Amino acid sequence: MALFRRMLGDVLRERRSELGLTLREVSGVARVSLGYISEIERGQKEASSELLASLCDALEVPLSQVLRNVADAVAVEEHAVAPTPIGSLPQPDQVVASAA
Repeated sequence: MALFRRMLGDVLRERRSELGLTLREVSGVARVSLGYISEIERGQKEASSELLASLCDALEVPLSQVLRNVADAVAVEEHAVAPTPIGSLPQPDQVVASAA
């Protein structure tokens, strides 16, 4: 099951790494405690909308882009763990075409 907070943390950490920023640097700019940012990045805490906006400003990325990246990551994980619907399995009397 995809956890939004874990995916959000991954996206934020990746962006921070892209910029070469430390947690301490982001903490200073965003005015959020270093420990709290660390917990958000590890998916242990939920970020409020205000806190998320502050982190996005510090990371110089639009909130919409962060949310889009999180949505894409969730979609990939959902697809990877989604069961195959029963209706899409071939029936015993059906011929399945081969790519060979």
